[in-house]
Amino acid sequence: MNALRICGTLIAGALLAGSAAPASADAVTDFYKGKRVNLIIGFGTGGGYDVYARLLGRFIGNHIPGKPTIVAQNMPGAGSLVAAKYIAEVAPKDGTVLGSLAQTLALDSLTSGGAKLNVASMPYVGRVVTNIDTGAALLKSGIKSFEDVRAKEYTVGASGGGSTTVLFPTALKTYAGAKFKLVRGYSGTTDILLAMERGEVDIVGAYGLPGILVSHPDWVHEGRATFVFQASLKRHRLLPDVPTLPELALSDEGRDVLRAAASTGDIGRSIITTPGLPPERLRALRTAFNDMLKDPDFLAETERRKLMIEGATGEEIDDIVRETLRLPPALAEKIGQMMR
Repeated sequence: MNALRICGTLIAGALLAGSAAPASADAVTDFYKGKRVNLIIGFGTGGGYDVYARLLGRFIGNHIPGKPTIVAQNMPGAGSLVAAKYIAEVAPKDGTVLGSLAQTLALDSLTSGGAKLNVASMPYVGRVVTNIDTGAALLKSGIKSFEDVRAKEYTVGASGGGSTTVLFPTALKTYAGAKFKLVRGYSGTTDILLAMERGEVDIVGAYGLPGILVSHPDWVHEGRATFVFQASLKRHRLLPDVPTLPELALSDEGRDVLRAAASTGDIGRSIITTPGLPPERLRALRTAFNDMLKDPDFLAETERRKLMIEGATGEEIDDIVRETLRLPPALAEKIGQMMR
């Protein structure tokens, strides 16, 4: 009799466990049905963050249970900090808000003084594409490798403080022996590229690979430019002979700093959400994101627009963020100084 009772208990438990997932899935479907999900873009229209976020906005709703309407909204300001603070502190914590924020968000949270955010509490849904920034020079500059910039001074075009066009060359000058002279004040990458053509500067300090493949694919596929470095944790398959930032470090401290800087490229164009949302909705959003990356219509659209896709799970991006947030305060302060 005892054995029968035990057996019956086990069977009942198994049936209850088996019914839990559908019930949870039904609850998520019921929640999202007829809902609007706001996709907050922390930058203005037309840039890489906007392009990839709006692409996601067109397709991910079809994969979220209940098929909610996705509405994209630009909220530019302070390098996406305005949008980040809204998502962290103001937005509903129920799974109805997604965000496309700066890939440097974790690093910024360590170095931005009074503008502290608990980035560790904001889970990522997934990554659409890496944004491996490169240091690139036209062939007429005569630069053939990073060893050349260790041997002779070259000018690097950069925008304002806080930009990766400032951070990467400054960090390489400090920790990798690069003889870079920064020329600041350019409005953005397009402006720096024009300055390179005019011979005002030799190198663009941070030019994202996805943008290069759209605007200057011959640089990659035909060798029409020299890539001096890539801001990544590992060499990209399209740039197998170009050293990563950490590889170029001349000290252990330099390797830690350059690794933290390089991690921003692996975060790339990722989608984040609010702290505190119910776990089952986070799981549903992450599953929807991963399913979207395999959606034939989504892939056809990226092919038509020649947009690079290099997906990653939200859990993978969370791991990168956590590693960045473990950076010792003294090194974080040094990075902050280099970003000014």
